[in-house]
Amino acid sequence: MTLYSQVSSNKWKSFFIFTLFIVLITGFFYLIGLYYGDGMGYLAIGLLVSLFSSFISYFYSDKIVLLSVRAHPADKEEYFDFYTVVENLAMADGLPMPKIYAIDDPAPNAFATGRDPSHAVVCATTGLLQLLNRTELEGVIAHELSHVKNYDMLVMTVVSVLVGTISLVADWIMRSMWWGGGRGRDNDREERGNPIFFVLLIIALILAPLAAMLIQLAISRKREYLADASGALLTRYPEGLARALEKIGGYPRSMRSATSSTAHLFISNPFKKNEKGSWFTGLFSTHPPIAERIKILRQL
Repeated sequence: MTLYSQVSSNKWKSFFIFTLFIVLITGFFYLIGLYYGDGMGYLAIGLLVSLFSSFISYFYSDKIVLLSVRAHPADKEEYFDFYTVVENLAMADGLPMPKIYAIDDPAPNAFATGRDPSHAVVCATTGLLQLLNRTELEGVIAHELSHVKNYDMLVMTVVSVLVGTISLVADWIMRSMWWGGGRGRDNDREERGNPIFFVLLIIALILAPLAAMLIQLAISRKREYLADASGALLTRYPEGLARALEKIGGYPRSMRSATSSTAHLFISNPFKKNEKGSWFTGLFSTHPPIAERIKILRQL
């Protein structure tokens, strides 16, 4: 896959994700409406909610993600190596200088976010900045800038916000059904208490978060391999990233500030899981195995 085809593919993925999200949320509300006897009214509410959430996720998803992981701006004086590495590599790759953020967390990790290269953010944990030497840091930053250049970050950041929104909506509906007791506003008991609509709604509430998770995982893990290769091409030194991944993978504890909806953004899974599990377990992993990535880098 070439850079241009990857960029085009990621833009289409973003459009598909927005469309699927609107369908899921609108369908949620429509089923609620059928259960309470006002299908079209609830459908309109669902459509408005989904369109508003899509607008927010496109234009403000980077801010939402940075807030959720408790990141703060990293100034040049305090984070000199971090700042200058990003500055130098962005210039070498022909990219605008992204904003720089840091997370106060001892677990080494990093990610990029933003809707396009002109609105990009590169974020690293303090643990990463302390653990890696400059050459290794260059490998990680080159990897993240590759995500920026091929628009991976647009897809990943939008997914992190929309997955969280679907989970919140599903939870809200379950709570309202539990506390509301399924009571309608009118006297049409057959419509408001229809058991078929109730069963369909319960099935949707179970399947929608699962579908959201599968969408998140469907953001192909190949993007990590591609970003590894592109980053190695940028630095001309694959061993730098390979050593960085060894240190990141060898750290024993999970990140404190990561969430399940943002896990796929990071260069490595922020939750320490056994990467030697079965192939079935691998299907539900947000990242390819670090050992495999290191092996490929050392073959370049």
